Parts: sequence; structure tokens; C-alpha cells
Amino acid sequence: MIEHNKISDSDLRNKIKNAEICFGGNRKLKIYGTLKCSSGKRMKRENRVFFSTENEAKQNGFRPCGHCMKPEYLNWKNGLI
Repeated sequence: MIEHNKISDSDLRNKIKNAEICFGGNRKLKIYGTLKCSSGKRMKRENRVFFSTENEAKQNGFRPCGHCMKPEYLNWKNGLI
């Protein structure tokens, strides 16, 4: 897990370009989603964290976003995950 306020913008862009970062999350709400999610783009920088895989996000106690990851969210909500 990488906190947004502890990485420079250029390092962040390089990690995204090299597919080292594939998911973003809200540290306070414990929700993760895709990097293109409009909900994720609106969150405050100090609350934003990044993950390389879904498993990494789940291991840190995050749940899928109901907006950009609807099938995964429904599985989580119904207790299938």
C-alpha cells in the first residue's frame, strides 16, 4: 500500500505507467476501485492510497467500490468474498 501524500507525482505516474499501481483506495472509508473511477478521483489526496493488486487491497481490509467495481461489490455485499 502506497499513500498518495508520501509519493511524488512523477514517481506515481511512472508506477501507473509500468503497471506497478492498478487500484486506488480511500484510507478512511476502506474502499478500493479502479484508477479511472470518478468517485476515486474526487477524494482528498491525504485519504488516497494505491495498490498493485486486488488481493493487496483486500488483505489491508478494503472493500470493492460499488461504482466502478459493481460485480465485485455485489459479491462482497452478499458475503461471497
